[in-house]
Amino acid sequence: MGRNTRKRRTPLATKAIAASAALALGGGGLIWANFYASAHEKAPDNRTKRNVSQVVTIYCPDVGQKLRNVPDRARGEVDGELASMDQQITDAYQRLVTTRRAQAGDANFVQNSILGPLKDRRKVLIDRIKLQINRAGGKAPGDLDRLARCTGRPAGGQNGGGQNDGGQNDGGQDGGGQPDDNGNGVAGPVADDFIKIEDVQPNSRNLPNGLPANGDSGSTGTFTTDCGTNENNLFNSDNLIAAPGVDNGAHHVHDYVGNQDNDAFSSDEDLANADTSCQNQGDKSTYYWPVLRLQDGTEEFDANDQGGGAEGNIGRILKPAQAELKFVGNKQGDVVAMPRFLRIITGDAKSFVNGTANANTSWSCTGFEDRQSTDKYPLCPEGSQVVRTSNFQSCWDGQNIDSANHRDHMAFVQADGSCPNGFQAIPQLQVKLVYDIPTPTIENGQVQNPYAVDSFPEQLHKPITDHNDFINVMDEDLMNEVVECINTGRDCT
Repeated sequence: MGRNTRKRRTPLATKAIAASAALALGGGGLIWANFYASAHEKAPDNRTKRNVSQVVTIYCPDVGQKLRNVPDRARGEVDGELASMDQQITDAYQRLVTTRRAQAGDANFVQNSILGPLKDRRKVLIDRIKLQINRAGGKAPGDLDRLARCTGRPAGGQNGGGQNDGGQNDGGQDGGGQPDDNGNGVAGPVADDFIKIEDVQPNSRNLPNGLPANGDSGSTGTFTTDCGTNENNLFNSDNLIAAPGVDNGAHHVHDYVGNQDNDAFSSDEDLANADTSCQNQGDKSTYYWPVLRLQDGTEEFDANDQGGGAEGNIGRILKPAQAELKFVGNKQGDVVAMPRFLRIITGDAKSFVNGTANANTSWSCTGFEDRQSTDKYPLCPEGSQVVRTSNFQSCWDGQNIDSANHRDHMAFVQADGSCPNGFQAIPQLQVKLVYDIPTPTIENGQVQNPYAVDSFPEQLHKPITDHNDFINVMDEDLMNEVVECINTGRDCT
């Protein structure tokens, strides 16, 4: 498969962190297939390490979500420092999973050798962020320093909680036991990450976000744009919205449809002048989401690359068999046009450690769409396909195309379809992705040939981390057509 090959410009901070990580790990590339090579070796007390409850991942407070007032001229630098923080966490997680023997012999190893140094490095970047905000005329939050400290999460911790201080935990097998690579050499998914779709209760989706904005009242029309299913094989591990100008800012690979010049270094002008995979050539918007992979032993084009196999995202990339991109109205009344270059992130790529405040996941199967799982991948019966659905935020603050934390300029509709005070309704993007995936089997507590969403390494490929991204690059005439179709109750394409 192909990928975006535009020349990358890597910030000096990222280069420095990558260099220090290489030294910490002994230099050279990291072989993810060896992460758990010692998982069954005997610990000093003659028990196997699988029977000792270990720290399985690292929890770090999300500094970016705390930044609400960053001056425009400081945002690029701040985003770069936040991306460097993500790299620090990735490096620390790599060290966590390559030092299991040392951890088994020293209850304080994780805290002293991984979490303590990580706190010090994060504090340096937090100080830089504060300096950049203040220099640009803003006022940095006074409590950022407390976000420097990270903790270790043992097996069985719940989303957004269950952290400890990073030492060995004597909890035994509580909550699911040790990290399990299912023979694939990466942490997750595990058997407990899957559920038979028949066991999901109808209409039981338990997240406050991602409600459909439309109904049988208000603006009832729709506009569907056909942009294909990434037939051009456009992939990269960048994140233009959250980490502009940073190579591998996502640490996982995205599918792209629509705009064909989308990487971390694309300007608004680049996007406006790009080709599009959409049938309607007035739609140069970019629609992107983390790829799904089937962990069947296939070596993809990125098997040795950052964002791909070098960071635990392994297996055959599964492109959707169907990608439906639909804009709908609001059950309370008319919608207004989206501004050009409006950016929206829905869901949270770090929900496994951040908690579900920004999570927006819906996993289902064709024929069972009223059964939506948020924190488990569905096991679909024969003849049924896996479905991922994202209903985006559709309340806009009326002023900004982005915000410091890439969220505050947008809001989800409330249960009755209304927008919070000060926000106005815009067309809601609803993305439905359908996949042909062989149904995994679970034997003896292990899942065979699982599928999983690409993720930051420390997020362990949890389904709750699914997310979706959009930048509006429709021309003015097309956007006006979208609004008119929706507000007059027509179904347009």
